[in-house]
Amino acid sequence: MKLEVLQKDCYYHIYNRGINGTNIFENDSHKIYFLRQLAKYSGDKISIFAYCLMNNHFHLVIRLNVEEKEVTQTFSNLFNSYAKAYNKQTNRTGSLFEKHFKRIRLKEENYLKQLIIYVHLNPKNHFDLDFKDFKFSSYKTFLSNQETKIKRDEVLELFGGIDNFIFCHKQRNDLLSEAYTFE
Repeated sequence: MKLEVLQKDCYYHIYNRGINGTNIFENDSHKIYFLRQLAKYSGDKISIFAYCLMNNHFHLVIRLNVEEKEVTQTFSNLFNSYAKAYNKQTNRTGSLFEKHFKRIRLKEENYLKQLIIYVHLNPKNHFDLDFKDFKFSSYKTFLSNQETKIKRDEVLELFGGIDNFIFCHKQRNDLLSEAYTFE
């Protein structure tokens, strides 16, 4: 599989999962550590628009602020750092993540909006959990006034404000809920 080339000033869906679908996060402290490492390694090299950390995979919606080589190295350092710490704490060896992180370039604004909603609804999609209460997604960040690296203002502007941001998430969630009742 040929990997999408990362380009400065472009938006991407970055995701990966544990090798063979195994967990990459065993508990909340692992997820907190991953987010700290993401902040540490990414610095101003990327802008983060959304994230969700599930037990066996993660999703990031980002924009590159620097050239591809720097960002690729940033993610390599992040994943290696996290995997070493995870392996040490769980007394395991070997690869933790699938070989290459997946990346999809977002070519239009509407897709960016839909992807942000998709990422936030991941807990609903996978475990029928209430996405609004899920601890390790950026959704709650948009509803708070806490300082964050998430590009809150840009995302809310993209949605036309906080009310429409909430409405769009609720609307998609309601559609998912209806789909579950027909299964």
